[in-house]
Amino acid sequence: MLPKSPEGQAIAYTLLNWKALRCYCEDGDLAIDNNGAERSLRGIAVGRRNWMFYGSDNGGLTAAVLTSLITTCKRLGIDPFAYLRDIFERISTHPSSQLEELLPDKWLSARRKVSTAYEET
Repeated sequence: MLPKSPEGQAIAYTLLNWKALRCYCEDGDLAIDNNGAERSLRGIAVGRRNWMFYGSDNGGLTAAVLTSLITTCKRLGIDPFAYLRDIFERISTHPSSQLEELLPDKWLSARRKVSTAYEET
């Protein structure tokens, strides 16, 4: 193969990444691609121009936190609107030392426990 040919470039790429490729082959839990991560970032890339006008650094920080919460909800199969509605209704009375309980993964497991307990009665 000529080094500049598409096949030669593919072989060179493979050899440069051989250690990572071997890890993938040895661990069945590793994904072959990062399409999931790319898809989750697509909305950010599409809206980037609109987000230049948040007005302040604090506005950008708030948007980043909300985007992170919504993306996590989607990844966990939670309806983001239902999650945020519940959190906003409860957060003012929730102890500040236990705010971690309101994160999407903890919220989902608590909901499942309540649902399971309700079904058993």
